[in-house]
This record gives sequence, C-alpha cells and structure tokens, in this order.
Amino acid sequence: MEKLPQSILFCCDHNSVRSPMAEGIAKSLYGTDTYLQSAGVKNDLEIDGFAVHVCMEWGVEICRHRSRSFDEMVEWGDDLSSFDMIVALSPASLRMAQELTRNSHVAVEYWPIMDPTGLGDAREERLVHYRQTRDQIRDRLIDRWGPGAREDGGDTVS
Repeated sequence: MEKLPQSILFCCDHNSVRSPMAEGIAKSLYGTDTYLQSAGVKNDLEIDGFAVHVCMEWGVEICRHRSRSFDEMVEWGDDLSSFDMIVALSPASLRMAQELTRNSHVAVEYWPIMDPTGLGDAREERLVHYRQTRDQIRDRLIDRWGPGAREDGGDTVS
C-alpha cells in the first residue's frame, strides 16, 4: 500500500457518475488528508441521481457536486500539473489527462471502472449496476491507500 498523495484529481467522461463518486468516497475515507477533486472530458451532464442515491446509502453526499470539464478547470485557473496524481476512470479521460500533462511530472493512472449508465431497465436493476461501480471505486481506493480514517473518528465507508 502506498502513501496517500497530497492531491488527486479523479476524471471520467462527463464528471457526473464515476469521478464524483470517487471524489466523494475518497473524501469519506481520507477526510482532509489529501486535496481531492474531479473533472470530466466534457461537462454536458449534471450529477446523476442514481450515483447520488447509491453514495447516500453509505452516508456519502455528492448531491451538491457541480460537474466540470478539464477545459473549465484550465479556464478557472486550476493547474493540472499541481496535482500529485490524476486517476482516470475511463479511456477517454485517460487520453485527455495524458495529453494535458505531457509536459509535467504528474502521475496519471488508469482504473478501468465500469460505466453503469444505460445498464438495466427497472430502477432496482439500474441501482445494482451503480452499486457495483461504487463498490469497484471503494475497493480500488482501499487497495491502493488503505481504509483511511474519517477526521471525525467515525468508521470508514464499509
């Protein structure tokens, strides 16, 4: 298990499902031990209601998340090279992260996390897929940096 970086940017295609889930779960696990943000290749979708729901099942609130793209980050003055690590959760976000950091020393890592959007017909069936994505993210975080401890001393996400 490696030491938790001081800053991590999670990214996916739209910053509406996987990367906000990763940001929220990481914050619940690691508190303020590290600076955590998320972005997408595009910003054309709002936060996904199913993602909000399955995170709330663990007490992880992401409903106030506002989607943003890599381009918006740059426009707003965020320097991608200031992150210690970028974790890409989709092939398109991996390509974009590599392109935007090609002249810097930011570590870019790819975690192939399932995109649950469009899977399942009924509500409960869709929630099963979103829970699988949530669980994949949590498992990768814990495998990489350990279970963490919330700053309030409470239990970590289980």
